[in-house]
Amino acid sequence: MDGTTFPIARSSLPEAAAERLRTLIIEGELAPGARLNERELSERLGVSRTPLREAFRMLAADGLLVQLPNRGAQVVALSREDVRHAFEVMAALEGLSGELAVARVADADLEALRGLQDEMERAHARRDLPAYYRVNRAIHDRINAIAGNPILTHSFKTLNARLHALRFRSNLVQAKWDHAVREHREMIEALAARDGERLRDLLVRHVRTKLRAVLETMDDQ
Repeated sequence: MDGTTFPIARSSLPEAAAERLRTLIIEGELAPGARLNERELSERLGVSRTPLREAFRMLAADGLLVQLPNRGAQVVALSREDVRHAFEVMAALEGLSGELAVARVADADLEALRGLQDEMERAHARRDLPAYYRVNRAIHDRINAIAGNPILTHSFKTLNARLHALRFRSNLVQAKWDHAVREHREMIEALAARDGERLRDLLVRHVRTKLRAVLETMDDQ
């Protein structure tokens, strides 16, 4: 890590610390398999070890960390089979989100999504991958929310939490990143046209493309 500090407010310390740690995991500063140094992270986040340990427990419940007896916390490292199985299910969840969203989308939702798409493309143009990915997540979360199915949303968020770091790194190849931006434009067009079949197919293909990119990255490493 480069030592950049991220001081956080005193309220909701465990939740805030967990969110900062989640960002460090997604953006690769805390790599898969990395052991977490409590003293270093406590200083970096500006919190004591008690809320930090609670943040560890929260992220362990999300499947991002594993807590080992007498060895502290460690970032989860998924195997190829873990990744393949998770993305297969994620593709189905994303596709269903799109299909249901088409039946329930309002004009205000489309306006908000177009605003997010514009913001995401500006981040892409300046090659700001962290900002790009934050908006990317917001787009997928918004489509899932429009679907209006709380059981689907719970499954979607629970599984996606384990995949964000992998999805983030799949954009490190410029051609794949450019392609992902074009796919997002097509998704919003399909949603605006109320074409559920097309949106479902686009989302499923999008996730399967991510899977191939992730597996290629794992092979390279």
